Amino acid sequence: MILSGTSRVYGLLGDPVAHSLSPLMQNRAFQAHHIDAVYLPFHVFPDDLPVAVNGIRALNIAGVNVTIPHKEAVLPLLDKIDPEAKLIGAVNTIVNRDGVLIGHNTDASGFIRSLRQESKLTLEGCDVLLLGAGGACRAAAVGLALAGVKSIFITNRHLERAEKLIDDLIPHFPAVGFSAVSYDKDRYLQALSHVDLIVNATSIGLHGGKVNFLPLEYIKGSALIYDMIYSLSETTLIKDARSRRLHCTDGLGMLAAQGEDAFFLWTGVRLATGFMHKVLTE
Repeated sequence: MILSGTSRVYGLLGDPVAHSLSPLMQNRAFQAHHIDAVYLPFHVFPDDLPVAVNGIRALNIAGVNVTIPHKEAVLPLLDKIDPEAKLIGAVNTIVNRDGVLIGHNTDASGFIRSLRQESKLTLEGCDVLLLGAGGACRAAAVGLALAGVKSIFITNRHLERAEKLIDDLIPHFPAVGFSAVSYDKDRYLQALSHVDLIVNATSIGLHGGKVNFLPLEYIKGSALIYDMIYSLSETTLIKDARSRRLHCTDGLGMLAAQGEDAFFLWTGVRLATGFMHKVLTE
């Protein structure tokens, strides 16, 4: 990589960022397409986020990704918000258009693209169970509703959070059957036994923990288990699912797909399908 006075700068705002694979993906994509640009990680503490966002304008940084814990806090600091990002309530990609900062969310689109690429599941008309009720769950729910699923069950240890999320989404997706279910109710096990897709949208498993509230013995053999957490050595949930010969995949494909979508927003270049996933696995 040779940088010059005309090189464009992109980056990642987060706390922490040292673990991120995004610099690897994005810089490899710039190199592959001979784009004079560099992607850098910026460790930004929560109290410094407003200053960092102003720095995007002041330094003419062309665009950034936004990760934990800034995805929601960054919204009021931007000039424009894409409608889908507004619906999700979080931004993970910012585009700088001549000093105007526009917020996007590629988590939902990346999630759906990875599902379509990595499984034979037909999303249109299928039944889904989402574990969790935070930002990742909201992005997944919006993406799935836009993809035409039939029903979405949302379960969370604090049921009121699942109910609040559903209340927010129902007006936008009246054709989708939304239901909040509690982990400790028979209705949860009934839903678990007939849905076509189960998505772990919690942070459990990020550090090797076990998803104890997902009894795999109730899941039908044709269902797909999707763990939004990724690990090159496989998460505990994926290992357990594979031991039962259940269909499963993790969030590495989503990471790659959302990165490809961000790259397109910044450069107008659509990468070959699976480009960033190949970079990560190699």
